[in-house]
Parts: sequence; C-alpha cells; structure tokens
Amino acid sequence: SLLGMLAYLVRQACDWDRWQSVWQTMEPLLATDAALGSPFWLLCEPVSGDQLLNYTRRWASTRFGRSASQAVAVADHDTVEGRRIRVGYLSSDLHEHATAYLIADVIERHDRRRFEVFAYSHGPEDGSAMRARMRAAFEHFVDISQQPDDVAAERIRSDRLDLLIDLKGYTLGDRLTIMARRPCRTQVSWLGYPGTTASSFIDYLIADSVVIPESAAGMYTEQIIRMPVCYQPNDRARIVAEPLARQEYGLSESAWVFCCFNQTYKITPDVFAAWMRLLAQVPESVLWLLESNALAAENLRRAAEECGIPQDRLVFAPRRPNPEHLARYRVADLALDTFPYTSHTTMSDALWCGCPSIALRGTTFAARVSSSVLSAAGLPDFVVEG
Repeated sequence: SLLGMLAYLVRQACDWDRWQSVWQTMEPLLATDAALGSPFWLLCEPVSGDQLLNYTRRWASTRFGRSASQAVAVADHDTVEGRRIRVGYLSSDLHEHATAYLIADVIERHDRRRFEVFAYSHGPEDGSAMRARMRAAFEHFVDISQQPDDVAAERIRSDRLDLLIDLKGYTLGDRLTIMARRPCRTQVSWLGYPGTTASSFIDYLIADSVVIPESAAGMYTEQIIRMPVCYQPNDRARIVAEPLARQEYGLSESAWVFCCFNQTYKITPDVFAAWMRLLAQVPESVLWLLESNALAAENLRRAAEECGIPQDRLVFAPRRPNPEHLARYRVADLALDTFPYTSHTTMSDALWCGCPSIALRGTTFAARVSSSVLSAAGLPDFVVEG
C-alpha cells in the first residue's frame, strides 16, 4: 500500500518525474498484487475498467474478509401496514464538503409520508451552517464517529432499515467495514466513489446510462441502477457570492481566462501539456488553477516554462469558503477538464455558475462523470472522446 500511497502523494505535488518512476514499478503488479493501496488512488492512473475491477476484487477480499465473516443475519422486515420505508445514509461528509453540497437538497426533498430517513455520520462536527442544515434535513441524525465498527453496525441493524446507502466508497475516511457486517439486507453505493467496490456486501450501484453504459456493466460487481438523466444531484439552494473584480483575483481585464479548479492529483502531464498548447495558441490567455499546495504550484510553474509558457500565465486561487469560490466561475471564460479522473462536483459548480465547460470522456466511471453532467445540462456537443 505504500507504493500506491507514494504514487498518489507525488501526484498531489504534480511531481511527474517521480510519479513516472513509481508508476513503472506499480503497473506490472496490478494484475497480481492485492496490496498496492486503495483503489481510489488508481482512478487518476491510465488503467482500464477491467484492470480496476480485477485489482479491486483482490484488494476488497483482503480488506473485508474478516469483517464479512462477522456479519449477522438481518431480521425480517416489519410487515406493519403503512410503515414508511426506512432509508439510511452512511457518510463522514455531512458537513462542509462536496458531497454535502450535492446531496443536501435531495435529503430535504424526501417524501416523509413514504420515507423515514436516517443519517449515520462518522465525520467531524465542524460547527458549520452545512452541518446544521444536514442535521435538520434528516429525521434521525446518528453520530457514530466514536463507535467501533461492530457497535455502529449493531446500532444501524437495530433501526431495521429497508435500504442502507453508503456515500463514501473508497474515498478518504470510509467505513465500508461497517457495511461488510451487513447491518441492512439491501445495501447500495452512491455518489462519493466513481467505481465498483467489488465487494460481496454492496448489492447496487447508482449510476446513469452515460457513466455506466450497458456495454460496461461487466466492469462492476454491483447491479446497476441507472437514473433517468444523471446520477449526480445538486443543491438548488446553494449560495454564490458576488464576484470580485478580476484584478482582485490577480487576473487581467483583457485576458481570456481558462480555469480548472480540480484537485492537483487529477492533473496529468498529458492534460497539462494540452493546456499549455492552448495558452500558446490564445494570446493573452491565462490558466487559473486551485492552489492545493506549494509544491504543486512550484512544479506546475516549472512545467509551464518547459513548455515555453511564462510562469505569470498560471494564476493560483487560494481556498475560500464555497460561496466565494463559486463566484470565481463568473469571471472565468472557459472551464477545462482533467482526465482520466474528470471533473465531478467541479463540473456542476462551473455550470451552476454559468461558466462554459468542456470535457473528455473515457471508459471508466471516473472518466465519464463530466460528460454525464454536461449531457444532463443539454450540452453533449461540449464532450469529446478522450
């Protein structure tokens, strides 16, 4: 797992020479090894859906074997006439987080005449407005952050849910080891992780016909539930601050502003080289990127110079509260996409704020999310094959 972690960390720093060296060691091991680290770290690597599935199967079997062996049979559901359907959501992201930005409106709009809605939160109490909103949105908000897996699983089992939905998958801080104990008869993966869990205890994966076309169903162990338009929801109540003047963002009034506010680990050398060709062909254009860490900024500036692009044509945006961050899209001209791990929440952010966006489409779930969002927005012509 240290090798996979190293590849991920050097990607965070956009240290592509070191990444290339690590990847040359990792790639031959994918077909046989089960200890290269979280499958999440592979989503930005040049792998196929079949490679992801095969590695994730081995990794999941190793990680969950013991937890799954401790699973307790779920009791029969209540048969009381008129009982509402009990739906639970398991997540650590029910606070100021991209998942909460997407799902808050969904939870609030559950039909409470038909559904009884539970949250099982294993994330921080950050005191934010979003945390308060999520607490109010759920009928039952259960904090399991301090409970061990077996205690948390028994707590969930005691609520006799009809459906338990995990919102994390293999993203940072997941507790799929709770799901492995089968606290609910029907268990689903949705939204947080764009791929298969390749586990025996996740029955369904919520997707759509773009992110998982029928021809790709064999790359997933779960049964696929396809939403009619797009698997990714959004929040109609999100707040966008008033944008500042361009000069206050470090941008020229006359510049054409390309932007990409994805995290730096998604930026690959091939995509960055394409961006530099764009800057070379569009006079006075700049590329506006999220300032994730100092090492990445330094390495990206150096990479730009190696492509013949002056460093001052890269502008870095420091992290700001979400309403202020969203306002930036209203002064950008075109949002660019990363690949093969494409823009997810960042794509819907751009469109929500009226910023035109373009996307690449590949073969894996992670490589098709931005094209799903654009298609749902009625903009399929802004998608090209990667």
